[in-house]
Amino acid sequence: MSILVNGHTRLMVHGVDTTEGIVYVDRMLEAGTTVVAAVAVGQGGTWHAGVPVFETVREAIHATDANAALVCVRPPQVAEAILETADAGIELIVCATSHVPVRDMIEVNAYLSGQDTRLVGPGSPGVFSPGSCLVGAFPPHVLSAGTIGVLSRSGSMAYEVTWLLTQAGLGQSTVMGIGDGLIVATGFADALALFEDDPATEQVVLLGEIGGPEEEIAAAYIRDHMTKPVVALVVGHTAPPGRRMGHQGAIVQGYSGQARMKVEALSKAGVRIAETLDDIPALLRKG
Repeated sequence: MSILVNGHTRLMVHGVDTTEGIVYVDRMLEAGTTVVAAVAVGQGGTWHAGVPVFETVREAIHATDANAALVCVRPPQVAEAILETADAGIELIVCATSHVPVRDMIEVNAYLSGQDTRLVGPGSPGVFSPGSCLVGAFPPHVLSAGTIGVLSRSGSMAYEVTWLLTQAGLGQSTVMGIGDGLIVATGFADALALFEDDPATEQVVLLGEIGGPEEEIAAAYIRDHMTKPVVALVVGHTAPPGRRMGHQGAIVQGYSGQARMKVEALSKAGVRIAETLDDIPALLRKG
């Protein structure tokens, strides 16, 4: 078992006319993901790598019974693509596009509130169930099936830690990137709740960074609700205040968003803190 994606996922890619969309489709097909449809305005009726391309999401769903979507359109088009996909009845949308305008995400989250659609992202590297389904651009060779859930804001950190776990013989149940924006739809606490309810997940690795309150919110959830062990690594301890460090949301403003404060909150919640990447396998083996 896994969270959000599995062998029954029938994926539609919204934005196959972008460079990222083309790369994602090719990589996901190579990994064995069931990609049944693509959407690109002006390209309906064509094919990409054996996948039919449609003009609209509704046409794609009607023809292929797609039940999940990867959105990789350009930033100004993201809000419209997500809303079109949600209105068509897709219950899981993973948005890989970064640098989505904050106002757009506020409106999208407000629109989706109370609906059955779950949005992951924006700026998500994807959601991956090793050996079953890859939604996003994760290198398949770094994954191995197992019982460790991996949860990250950063795609590159997720790649590196997952490969480290695989080399250490610690397979993964699901690897999930919540996204790198100032506002994300599915936060750390939401994802932790999914891992808590997943019988295939025995422990969780949480990979945090500076900026925003996600790690502190996660700490409160772990303290009050989590029964499974959590290991965390928070990066950015030497980041200068007021300067964005790569991701849209990775910025320290005054005392807000500091790595030290995040580590303190997680530690008080009973999370085992890794000081370096190499500490993670040993902490997991402690159970």
